[in-house]
Amino acid sequence: MRECLVDTDILSYYFKGEEAVIQNFRKYSEKFSFINLSLITYYEILSGLRFKNSNKILNNFLHFSRENNIIPLTIKSVNFSSIIYSELRKSGQALADADILIAGIALENNLTLVTNNVRHFSKIKGLIIDNWKK
Repeated sequence: MRECLVDTDILSYYFKGEEAVIQNFRKYSEKFSFINLSLITYYEILSGLRFKNSNKILNNFLHFSRENNIIPLTIKSVNFSSIIYSELRKSGQALADADILIAGIALENNLTLVTNNVRHFSKIKGLIIDNWKK
């Protein structure tokens, strides 16, 4: 098992109590001492919970975030993202900017991206993907 970057959808499933996702978090934590999430995922989860006024889950998420690793955007990760964007556009494919930025962070840090959006992210060359929802 490689070190991972957990995507927004997988974190959402985790906080909703999805059993397969929780089991995979447990298995991962046996080998690694923290979960990696991107600053983009942090923003997406935080803004969604605030929009829904889900204060209990928001507090759980804030505590979870303090205990784990939030990876910021860097010039290098944005450089990876710009290449992904360019390649996808040239091939007539599209992907949301947030997903492209998350993929750039995963590539820069040599992390497996854990997501249930395999169909979207499988378009990106060199990105290693795992699905913890299965």
